[in-house]
Order: sequence, then C-alpha cells, then structure tokens
Amino acid sequence: MITSYHTSLGVRALCDALSEPRSSWYRSLKPRLNVSRTVQSPRRLTDMEEHHILDTLNSERFRDMAPGEAYATLLDEGVYLCSERTMYRILSRHSQNVIRRQSAPLFHARPELLATRPNEVWSWDITKLKGPVKWTYYYLYKVIDVFSRYVVGWMVAYRESADLARELIADACRKQEIVPGTLTIHADNGSPMKAISFAQLLTDLGVTRSHSRPSVSNDNPFSEAAFKTLKYHPDYPERFDSLEDARSFCREFFFWYNTEHHHSGIAMLTPESVHYNNHKKVLFARSQTLAIAFQLHPERFVKGVPKVKSVPTTVWINKPKLNEQVFTKVS
Repeated sequence: MITSYHTSLGVRALCDALSEPRSSWYRSLKPRLNVSRTVQSPRRLTDMEEHHILDTLNSERFRDMAPGEAYATLLDEGVYLCSERTMYRILSRHSQNVIRRQSAPLFHARPELLATRPNEVWSWDITKLKGPVKWTYYYLYKVIDVFSRYVVGWMVAYRESADLARELIADACRKQEIVPGTLTIHADNGSPMKAISFAQLLTDLGVTRSHSRPSVSNDNPFSEAAFKTLKYHPDYPERFDSLEDARSFCREFFFWYNTEHHHSGIAMLTPESVHYNNHKKVLFARSQTLAIAFQLHPERFVKGVPKVKSVPTTVWINKPKLNEQVFTKVS
C-alpha cells in the first residue's frame, strides 16, 4: 500500500497518516538476507579450551587452590590459560564456584609442659607500658620460672625485637648457669618469639622451645599472671614519663616480687626462697610457730595441730586430662 501512493502523497505524509515510522519504510526497500545476526566474539574460548581449563582447575594439584592462586602459579611457570576472572566464570557455569580451601586446616598441639624443679620450664612474654602521651608505649620483656615463679630476667625497651629477646634470654641462661638440654622456654606466637634468629639462639644454647596455640589466651598463664600483678600493684602509674622512669619502677617491682611478695601458688612463699631452695627453713619455722600456738590454746584448733602448706611438687602448663573410666555392667 505504501508503495502505490508514495509518489503523490510523499513518504512523510503517508507514514504519518498510517502511524508508521519512516525507518520501517526505508528498511522495507532493502533486500532481506537470510543470515543470522548472531556473531561470536573472537575472544570467546572454544569448548575444548574451556574443558581443558576446567580439568586443570579440578586436577589434584589445583583442586584445593583458589582460582587466583592457580592463575599465579601457572603464570610463574610460563603457562597462561585464561584470566583469573574467566576461571571464576567457568567454575560458575559448572556449579563449582564454591570455597576452595587453599590448604588443610593446621592442627596445633596443646602444649603440655611439666616442671618439677627450678630452671626446668621458663615462660616469657612482652607487654606494653603506656608512655607519657597517647599512643606511645614502652615494651616490658619478662622471663619467669614456672616452678618457682621467680623472674629470672627482664628489660624495658622502645620496641619489640627478636634481637633484644635473644640478649635477654642469653643473659638469663648465663646467670642461671643453664646446662644444655635441661630447659624448655615457653612463649606465645608473637613475631619476636617465632623469629628465626631467636630460634637459632635457643638451638645454640641447647634449649627446647614451646609455643602457645594461636588465639588461645590461657596457654601462657604464668607470664600473664605476673603481668597482672604488675599492673594491679598500688604504685603502678597510669603512664610513665620516660623509658628510664619505666625501668626504675620495674627494677623496684621485680625486686619486691622476687624477694618479698608471698605468692599464693607456692604456699605463700617468696619466689626467691623457692627458686634457690631456701623455703624449707621458712616452712619449718612456720610449723614451729603453729605448734606453739596450739600448745597455748589447743581449744582453738578443733582439728589438732595446724599444718603448713607445702610447695607443689609438680607445676603444669596444661595438665593432661585423665581419661574417664567407663564401667559397663555386664548382665
């Protein structure tokens, strides 16, 4: 219809009258070609290439790797299959775009350390001391004997450092005359504790090292308890004015802690007396005093002559749990 009248009415008027766009008229004049308008992108992977990539990602070598890890590994070996994003798309198309664990979860053994005498197990740690202004700190290094609670070494420094820790431990071993093969040192998982240079020092000294489990706060209880005693001391300041001020306070505190502080974990004795085996005289004198008190007023002691507490013979970091015996009644 449009073809018959376009010469007299004009294309614009005719299209307006029929409410048809002029583009439809001009398109009708072009010959129709029976060809598909779908054109594949030259960047598209072939089916064979896609299956090869999928087989590679599912291979024993790469099946537990994230696509980015597999991509980087192959690239370092001079192999390029496709982009990292394409790897994700291929896995998604095959319903395999799930969490791919990079490695099996590591099992961290529960540290179980036994001390039956001084200088058998030490524990050490580092804590922050607040400096004169906000966001300034000094770092207190402390080494404590697990059996006697005696602080065998300490220092205050501007930073955490494996080299400083090496000096402290080496000096403490020298002062305590540690025989190689007789001491275990326990610490958490901080950078200075796990540094290669520090590990080498312990090897040279013949000292066994032990570490807390990651994110387990009670695997190093003796160091944490000593730091709590420090920071809850009545004279502990809110901030230290200088490094020397912090050192001066710690010097007085650790002298008090070792020689005057009566520790509840060692029968209310001082760490120094237990560490150097002088506590037996103290316990004997205590028992004599209690015996005299009983003789003077026996009616006040309903259970007889009171006994003094003795020093524990064993001290554990994570004492092993006894297996509960289950008794089955046989009918």
